[in-house]
Amino acid sequence: MAMPVAAVRAAPVQAAPVARGSAAPAPTLKTSSSVAVMGLAATAVTAAAAGRSGRARNGLAQGLHGKQQVKRSLSSAKVVVCAGVNFPEGRKLRVAVVGGGPAGASAADQLAKDGVETFLIERKMDNCKPCGGAIPLCMIDEFDLPKDIVDRQVRKMTMISPTNKEVQIGQTLKDDEFIGMVRREVLDDFLRQRAKTNGATLINGLFLGMTLPEKKGDSYVLTYNDYAGEEGNARKGEKKTLEVDVVIGADGANSRVAKDIEAGDYEYAIAFQERMTIPDNKMEYYKDRAEMYVGEDVSPDFYAWVFPKCDHVAVGTGTVVDKKGIQRYQQGIRDRAAPRIEGGKIIRVEAHPIPEHPRPWRVKDRAILVGDAAGYVTKCSGEGIYFAAKSGRMCAETIVKNSMQGVRMIDEADLMEHLREWDSRYGPTYLVLDLLQKIFYTSDAARESFVELCEEEYVQKVTFDSYLYKTVQGNDPVGDLKLGWKTLSSLYKYNNQKTPDPMRTLA
Repeated sequence: MAMPVAAVRAAPVQAAPVARGSAAPAPTLKTSSSVAVMGLAATAVTAAAAGRSGRARNGLAQGLHGKQQVKRSLSSAKVVVCAGVNFPEGRKLRVAVVGGGPAGASAADQLAKDGVETFLIERKMDNCKPCGGAIPLCMIDEFDLPKDIVDRQVRKMTMISPTNKEVQIGQTLKDDEFIGMVRREVLDDFLRQRAKTNGATLINGLFLGMTLPEKKGDSYVLTYNDYAGEEGNARKGEKKTLEVDVVIGADGANSRVAKDIEAGDYEYAIAFQERMTIPDNKMEYYKDRAEMYVGEDVSPDFYAWVFPKCDHVAVGTGTVVDKKGIQRYQQGIRDRAAPRIEGGKIIRVEAHPIPEHPRPWRVKDRAILVGDAAGYVTKCSGEGIYFAAKSGRMCAETIVKNSMQGVRMIDEADLMEHLREWDSRYGPTYLVLDLLQKIFYTSDAARESFVELCEEEYVQKVTFDSYLYKTVQGNDPVGDLKLGWKTLSSLYKYNNQKTPDPMRTLA
C-alpha cells in the first residue's frame, strides 16, 4: 500500500546481531521514522526503543533452485574462486536475482549497469500485485522514473474515522509536491526493461529451487521452468538450470529463496483489493485525492483505502489478525465508501500476502533477501514499494563495491555490510511504526483519536515532509512536546467517552 500514516522521531535503538554464525552486531540505530500522519513524539517512541532494543532483524536469506543452459565462453566457464580472490580475466561475478518487482528489478539494474553478469528471473511479466500503488515524491527523481509513469498526482488526502469524521491532511503540501499513484504492472515492467537495457539477462520463468554450495567457493545451481514465449496460465515451460556465484531473493512474501536458505517465517497480512471503474463525476472527485478509512468494520488492525488510478480506483483493505474475515472487511469498505463509488464496476480482483516484519535471517553465505522477501514493509502505513526498490539498489551497490565491479568473489561478510547499513538507516522507522499501529489501530476509540490528531498542522507538516523525502523532519522539541500531550489527552478522551459520537453520512 503506501500512504503516509505517522511520523515521529525514534530514540536510539540497539540492533541485534545480523547473521547466523556472525558475531558482528549491527551498529546503533539512530534515525527517524518517515511515513505518515500522526506524531506520537517522544512519549511512545522512548517506550518503543526500551521495549524493543535487541529485536533488530538479521540475516540469512537465499532460496530457490536452478541453473540455465546457455552457450558458454570463458566468461561462463566453471571456476571455483574463494572470497577475496579475483576471477580469471574475462570472467565476472555472476548474480541471479529471483523476482522482478521493484526490489529485484532495481537490484538487477544496478548490478548490470556496473558490470556484474546479472540474470533476472520473473515468472509473470504482467503481474498486477494488489497494492495501493503510492510512491513518495523523492522516488521519482532518485530512481529516474519518467513522469508519465505516475497515473495520478495526489495532493489531497482524506482520513475518515470510524464515525465518518473526515480530516483533510494535504494542506501543508507545496504546489509542486504530491504523492504519486502508479499501477504496479506498469512500474515493474519499466524497471525490468531498464535492467535489460543496461545488460541484465531477463528470464521469463518460474523459479523452482536451488542447490546450495557444498564447499566454500562453489556455485549455486538454480532450477527454473523457462517459459520463453509461452503465454497463458497453462504454461509448462522447459526445465533449465543456471549456475551463479550470488543469489538475491526478491521473490516476495512467499519467497522460495527464503525457504531454501531457511530464513525463517514471519507474520504476514492479507491485502485484498478491487479495481473498479466509477462514473465520471465520481472519478472527478478522486482525480487528485486518496482516502484512508479506519474502523473495526473495515479492518481490525489496519486501514482500508480508495486510491485513484489512471481511469479507475482501487478499493481495498488488509488485516493480520483476522485473515479469514478479509471478505467481510472488503464489504465494509464498499459500504463505507458507497456514496462515492456507487455505480462502480469491478474490473479486477487482487489478493496477496504482505510481510509484517523482517525475517529472522536475511543473509546466508552468498545469498541475501531484499524487499518483501526480507520483510521490508512498514507497519501502520503499509509502505513497501520505495523500501523494496531501495533495498534492492543498496544491496546491489554493496555487491558492486565489494566485488570491485564484478572482478572479485564476495562472501557473507560482504553482504552483511549491506544489512548493517540498512538497519542503521531504516530500523527505527519499522520499530516506531510498529508501536503506532499497536496504539492506534486496536480500538475504534483509539482510531477516532488518531484521526483527530491528523488535524494538527504540525502533524501534517512533519508527516508529509518525512514521507515525501524520506529524511528526518521536525526537530522542534516544543512542537513535539505539545503533540505528545495532545496525543495522550485525545486517547484519554475517546477511551473514556461514555456516549460515542453519532455516525456521520459521507457527502
